[in-house]
Amino acid sequence: MIARRMKIIFVIAAEFLIFALALNIPLIFAQKEIVPAQKDDSVYAELGKVPKKAAAQRNPLERDADAVAAGTKLFEQHCAECHGFEGEGARKGPSLRAHQVQQATPGTLFWILTNGVVRRGMPVWSKLPEPQRWQIVTYIKSLGTAEKTPQ
Repeated sequence: MIARRMKIIFVIAAEFLIFALALNIPLIFAQKEIVPAQKDDSVYAELGKVPKKAAAQRNPLERDADAVAAGTKLFEQHCAECHGFEGEGARKGPSLRAHQVQQATPGTLFWILTNGVVRRGMPVWSKLPEPQRWQIVTYIKSLGTAEKTPQ
């Protein structure tokens, strides 16, 4: 009785295998393609997706001496939890001192701040008044790039 059940199970499994191969259905035990690991710069890829008109927008507070100080306070309240208190990056958010961010236009940063990158956990800050968003952008641009430490 047991031998007969085993034979039936074997025949069903063999028929399934033939059927799967005939239809080119990938099998659970099929070997997966191995792709070499690459550096993940995709967290900064959103900077390149900003509309050109938005990216060209100029910071109206660019020359305002008080904008950096105000932006610092706003950054500490709204951004530091994810991006670190000096914009160096933290567990949740990438470094804002990275070359990609510092080379981005103020309009690009303003657009990202306004619209967020929700799928990556960056909230939308459109409810923050526009002048305050520009103050944060002014602060971020004042950070400069992260210096490399000698090894």
